[in-house]
Amino acid sequence: MGTDVPSSTDIRIEQVRDASRQIVRELGFMKETIAATAFPPSAVHALIEIGANGGITAARLGENLLLEKSSVSRMLRKLVNAGEVAERPNPDDARAKLLVLTEQGENTLAAINAFGRNQVSGAFAHLSPKDRELVAAGLAAYARALRKARGTG
Repeated sequence: MGTDVPSSTDIRIEQVRDASRQIVRELGFMKETIAATAFPPSAVHALIEIGANGGITAARLGENLLLEKSSVSRMLRKLVNAGEVAERPNPDDARAKLLVLTEQGENTLAAINAFGRNQVSGAFAHLSPKDRELVAAGLAAYARALRKARGTG
């Protein structure tokens, strides 16, 4: 009766899982707030998505963030009340409002982006140019694969 020897695929899966957990911790996603803001990770990601789209509906935001409608609603109410997001009429659908960043939201997004760039830049300082390319390409490929595994890609 021998012991089961893990396959190289099993070993790689565990390496990716370990690295993913470490990345989540290092980027601050285990904290109550993130990216030097007073907001939780989901709200920070919402600001990024709203800014990137220049106007997005709550339904589309929920799809992009993989969040339930009720979670998106609560989060958006907090962002609107905080002065970060405004609701505008949607010229394509009067039933759905467009979410846009306010001037304050634009400033918050700029700070979030600067924070994120500094995090990546700080890590890249410890990598060779070749390793930077490998990390960027590998993470992009992994993100695409995760999306495909979820059935949307």
